[in-house]
Amino acid sequence: QVQLVESGGGLVQAGGSLRLSCAASGPISSLSDMAWYRQAPGKQRELVAIITDVGRTTLADSVKGRFTISRDNAKNMVYLQMNSPKPEDTGVYYCVADVRAAGDMTYGRYWGKGTLVTVSS
Repeated sequence: QVQLVESGGGLVQAGGSLRLSCAASGPISSLSDMAWYRQAPGKQRELVAIITDVGRTTLADSVKGRFTISRDNAKNMVYLQMNSPKPEDTGVYYCVADVRAAGDMTYGRYWGKGTLVTVSS
């Protein structure tokens, strides 16, 4: 069973920094795009950042210049470096990956269970 497990969430002061990590495990043949989504209280889930298998990144306008997404293909890990977070960045952050599991011919999208980030003012 392919699993994504996030870590690194918690309470951070506005202007500080926080690094989220996500580990993909299980019978993985190939990882394609990896991404971070978030859901703030009372709001819809939104895309924060995405990184392709060759390292091309796209970030939401709201986090450009403050957040960075990176990955370690050897470890099946993806990271989100959050610099100068703001209170409006508060929410549950979800790791997402497009995975081709062992024995499968196609990719499936997998989600982690999320990690809560709270930014205090």
